[in-house]
Amino acid sequence: MTSAPPNATTPWWREAIIYQVYPRSYLDTNGDGVGDLPGVTAKLDYIAGLGVDIVWLSPFFKSPMKDFGYDIADYCDVDPLFGTLEDFDKLIDKAHRLGLKIMIDQVMSHTSDAHPWFVEGRASRDNPKADWYVWADPRADGNPPNNWLSVFGGSAWQWDTRRRQYYLHNFLTSQPDLNFHNPDVQQAQLDALRFWLERGVDGVRMDACNFHFHDRQLRSNPPATRADNMMATDVNPYGMQSHRYDKTQPENIAFLQKIRKLLDEYGAISIGEVGADDSLAVMADYTSGGDKLHMAYSFNLLTPDFSAAHIRSQVEAFEARVRGGWVSWSVGNHDSVRVMTRWGGEDAPPALAKLVLAMQLSLKGTPCLYQGDELALTEADVPYELLQDPYGIAFWPEFKGRDGCRTPMPWVSNAPHAGFTSGTPWLPVVAPHVEAAVSTQEGDGDSPLHFARRFIAWRRNQPQLVRGEIAFFDAPEPVLALRRELEGEPPMLAAFNLSNQPVAFAWPEVAGARDIDGHGLPGTRTGAQVRLPPYGAWYGSR
Repeated sequence: MTSAPPNATTPWWREAIIYQVYPRSYLDTNGDGVGDLPGVTAKLDYIAGLGVDIVWLSPFFKSPMKDFGYDIADYCDVDPLFGTLEDFDKLIDKAHRLGLKIMIDQVMSHTSDAHPWFVEGRASRDNPKADWYVWADPRADGNPPNNWLSVFGGSAWQWDTRRRQYYLHNFLTSQPDLNFHNPDVQQAQLDALRFWLERGVDGVRMDACNFHFHDRQLRSNPPATRADNMMATDVNPYGMQSHRYDKTQPENIAFLQKIRKLLDEYGAISIGEVGADDSLAVMADYTSGGDKLHMAYSFNLLTPDFSAAHIRSQVEAFEARVRGGWVSWSVGNHDSVRVMTRWGGEDAPPALAKLVLAMQLSLKGTPCLYQGDELALTEADVPYELLQDPYGIAFWPEFKGRDGCRTPMPWVSNAPHAGFTSGTPWLPVVAPHVEAAVSTQEGDGDSPLHFARRFIAWRRNQPQLVRGEIAFFDAPEPVLALRRELEGEPPMLAAFNLSNQPVAFAWPEVAGARDIDGHGLPGTRTGAQVRLPPYGAWYGSR
């Protein structure tokens, strides 16, 4: 069976599937315990075999690695830990030969404090880079200029003895924020992006893309209110503020338009990470009009709430508020507890991974999958003494950081460290992951890995799921029931049981429907009643 033909009026990226690779944990080819670009290249056949279209690479640029590459010291070079520019060129070449597109992770809002721009800028108040970062004098009592907080804890201001001023850091103190009010900074970032586009990059994932600009007046943020959708009792005090002035400033719109103009020169795409109090409003601003971001990366399903009501409300809210824009739905990434544990607990069965994948790929949007979720990997339990993430170390034990979702990919169950490295891995390969290794799942036709391949292939033949409109039906919790509708095609109906208990419910709309098989999930319909076993699903058409 061939794939459904693409619609000439639908941009290709709206029909694509993204697969996120965290390079330092994918495959190590030189035995230093850290994954590298040659490792990614070696596994591109595996990635292509999943049936995905775009490979998003987390940062591999030169960096002190205090935030594992999200603290960049050179935007236009590969860190030796990951390889060389030649290695990257080989990766691009092989990916394109396999029909894969490569998306890089651009961290524009801040750099490492080891970046030459910052080293020069902090040296004095009158050098050529003196205004490239956000500097401010102390208040009369020596305190920082305002109350802004860092995402990683504490004040967002760090005192610098060289300039006798504070500098802004929305993340680690070693990640100073660039001053995007300076047009030279904007141009420098555009030039860096062009460098990679010239090397054949097909797209850019813009990290923290609403952090580029700050309030020129440096006004303090007000306390968070219930309307901000923040928890004032959060373990991290960052959630106690309404982030009105430290990010998401109106000047960012014009900069995103410059980014889009550059990308359009190369036919490349963009996806923006939006972390805001009202993320949907920001997504609407940043994706409307066809002249800014191509799509927004949503955090809204990266929460512990695995209920039909929550999923429905998030999708409906996006559809209502972000008209004309486009979303990339993700249920896992390098910053979140793995979805199997977050939604299924410590003993989540493989059936949950299959159900979650089917549900995610049945929503309207461009799905983004995270490495290892196709294996149904659970959150790794990393002991405190092996933690690497400064975020987790700072907030231990209430928050254990992000290491548990960043542990190495398990490739070969009977090899040391599951085939990830011949050395000592930078994070441990835990026993449950060894048992779920690719080599083991290859030999089991009912494994989550085989299911992922089959379901992705099946979805390509369902144009309603790829590019249809979406609507939901009222159904008893924990059932998510929806319709995908596309002109010229029969409406597709789908129901998902999000629980580990069987469910039967009346659904009048399915009376007389035609069952659709081939998706691989258990579920039956008799008349107007749908029966779903634990983590089962049913698809049909009218």
